[in-house]
Amino acid sequence: MPGHACSKRCATPRVPRLRSRRVGGRQHVRTCISPRLLTRLAGGQGVGETCRRILSGGGAHFHQPSNSSFSAGRARRTWAQRNLRGARQRRRAGGQWLGPPRPQTGIIPHMLQLLIHNARIIDGTGSPWFRGAVLVDNNTLTIKRGEINLSEFETERLIDAEDNVVCPGFVDLHSHAGLTILGEPHHDPKVRQGVTTELIGIDGISHAPFKSREELERYIWFDAGLNWYPPEPDWLTTQELLNKYDGTVAINIAYILGNSPVRIWATGWNDRPATEAEIANMKAVIRESMEEGAWGLSTGLDYPPGAYASTEELIAISEQAAAMGGFYHTHTRASLKAKGTYAPWEEAVEIGRKSGIPVHLTHYRQPKQGVGSHHGYLALVEDARAEGIDVTFDCYTYPYSGTSLTINLPFWAKDGGPERTMAALADPHDRKKMKAELNSRSDIQSIWHHLWLHNFRQPQNVKYDGKTPWQIAEMREQDPADAMFDLLLEERLGISEVGLGTNAHTLPAFVSHPYGMIASDAILFGEYPNPRTYGCFPVVLAEFVRAEKHLKLPEAIRKMTSFPAQRLGLPDRGVLRDGFRADIVIFNPDTVRTDATKDDPKHYPVGIDYVIVNGVVVIENGTNTGATPGRALRRGH
Repeated sequence: MPGHACSKRCATPRVPRLRSRRVGGRQHVRTCISPRLLTRLAGGQGVGETCRRILSGGGAHFHQPSNSSFSAGRARRTWAQRNLRGARQRRRAGGQWLGPPRPQTGIIPHMLQLLIHNARIIDGTGSPWFRGAVLVDNNTLTIKRGEINLSEFETERLIDAEDNVVCPGFVDLHSHAGLTILGEPHHDPKVRQGVTTELIGIDGISHAPFKSREELERYIWFDAGLNWYPPEPDWLTTQELLNKYDGTVAINIAYILGNSPVRIWATGWNDRPATEAEIANMKAVIRESMEEGAWGLSTGLDYPPGAYASTEELIAISEQAAAMGGFYHTHTRASLKAKGTYAPWEEAVEIGRKSGIPVHLTHYRQPKQGVGSHHGYLALVEDARAEGIDVTFDCYTYPYSGTSLTINLPFWAKDGGPERTMAALADPHDRKKMKAELNSRSDIQSIWHHLWLHNFRQPQNVKYDGKTPWQIAEMREQDPADAMFDLLLEERLGISEVGLGTNAHTLPAFVSHPYGMIASDAILFGEYPNPRTYGCFPVVLAEFVRAEKHLKLPEAIRKMTSFPAQRLGLPDRGVLRDGFRADIVIFNPDTVRTDATKDDPKHYPVGIDYVIVNGVVVIENGTNTGATPGRALRRGH
């Protein structure tokens, strides 16, 4: 070919093979050559001329040297995607080649997976909204500012946002859905709120790895009041558990390793210090789980057996997680309050200080009015960061706490696992001892009168759903402690509680603080769950933004999207940006609200019209489509 200088092995002109595939009922024709090789054309020919030569079977040499910046790693794009007027298309980073291809014989324009137009885009960074369109191709975003000409695009699905807000999907860094979602994969209570990614394994309670299925089933039983029962616990390793979520659930699942299974693996269920050899074993378990996709280490220092870990043990194992780029997600040790109001959280900061691990304080708030000062809690985080310790926190948006009823039992009654707890509840001597300890607590009247219980499975006990221990005791004509002990026996420990555990007056200070983000800490079963199970995220938009104006809308969205995604370490979610993954929410900022309340908690939100996970619509006009495009998000993958 004139003007061509190349090695001898290029002497014979070659014609690329054509491939075709059917997408959305249309036949697409493409060449197997790299698009890079078409950006510089032999003999100065335009792209259109070269394409015509290919289709007509004419010879052409495609080894012309090129200065194109098109990455060879993205060479799968079809040459029909180009503007066929000879001009090189401008590429948006990580996105598609945009612009209408001129019709050519045998060439079909590239079809998008999804296009959302007429949108007020809030990208998740905290920046103000702008008008534009969101293009999705193969679960990859391209953002177009301003109005677009729809005739220039072909798409499998077109959504008119009707000038509503389009933002990233919400990322929940405190979820108890790891087991329930396996049995209820459509996950309505959370996905209808706009949640597209959840972190499971929090509070030190994760469900892999275990040495045997028997140990796994014992642990599921032990914490059934928090995490429920899966349909079939047929995994042992972290990798096997994460595989259960791929393509089978509505949202994405990220996993953090709890220190309870780590401790069970190395030391068993008993309350005793770990030896140096056992700590080394724990580090090996952490290393293996993080290599299989876990994002760090979590603790729940009110939940045995993880609660038996000393500060020194936690520092040692946190060093391993830190070395692998993980973070420390902690439900702090309430028993330390005897040493000072802020002592539980000071322990967490000390772990970060000595191990070098980033620290995340979960469900952080002023517990009750008069228990410390909200200024003191927030100053603790600010002072730690000023010292150079990476500390953040999440908070929920209702004043109610929630956990398992077994949290009210002493550690000695749990020392050894669920069988020991059941035996203590049945033994007259142990019951007497537990009752004395309960009645000596300063908050005992709050327990009896202000908690409400739920998640009763036995038919004779369903009538107690939503009742306080005191009301149940009157119905059963028992002492409240005896009624609680008997019900725990009858329900095999699996009772949940909700109670007033937060100073509602100071909650906005935590929600609006720059180092805080939103998380639900929601238990997803029972007839009277915590209302945040159904309303945690929309209440931010309706109350904290629109009604009370504690936050501007872009900042509120940042706290539910890019901030938790950044804290977790997700590289390509939480922001509407070219090249990022297509997790998207569309909502009406003027009408979005939740009707979930303490007395009537099971209400889906209003005003969240579309939720899209990995480019697939899972909520359409407020209705679940039944799609399950979610998958496990693995660290390092």
